Amino acid sequence: MKIFQIFVATIGVLMSFGYFPQAYKIYKLKSVKEISLINYIILGIGTFMWFLYGVLIKDMTLIFGFAVGIIGSWLILFLFFKYRNKDANTDNSLK
Repeated sequence: MKIFQIFVATIGVLMSFGYFPQAYKIYKLKSVKEISLINYIILGIGTFMWFLYGVLIKDMTLIFGFAVGIIGSWLILFLFFKYRNKDANTDNSLK
């Protein structure tokens, strides 16, 4: 059973790393124009709830897997709020 837990934790971490290319792109372009805020709010809440569930049942597989997801999804939310005004100012200057 331990090999299955390692497998699941590895998949969880790998999937959670999927947030970081988006976060890097936002940081590099300093733009969130094509980002869905609602999507990342839902993902941020979802990863946090799964993490809390893992803590409550003391399941290190869930805790470890979703901790990376929390960092990634909340990083995107932080960058969204940091750069959203830049996009609004750019759009207004073109009009």
